[in-house]
Amino acid sequence: MDAIRQFIDVKNHSFQVTLPADFNAQRVEVIILPSDNNQDQLTDETKKMLENRLEQFHKNTNDVHDFDQLLDELENEI
Repeated sequence: MDAIRQFIDVKNHSFQVTLPADFNAQRVEVIILPSDNNQDQLTDETKKMLENRLEQFHKNTNDVHDFDQLLDELENEI
């Protein structure tokens, strides 16, 4: 499934969405939600999770020869 998420400014109660050339769906579902200005920012919890994953990546990179194995190990820690 292809999905596109965009934050678009509404002007005069309307907006325009331009789809990428490789988006070939003939019918789409549009859900319109008001956007909080801070919605683009990561929460502290998400930042901590990403920092932990990065630390684990750096710690495990020397021990792991297979990238898929590294991703599996990181996924199991969640």
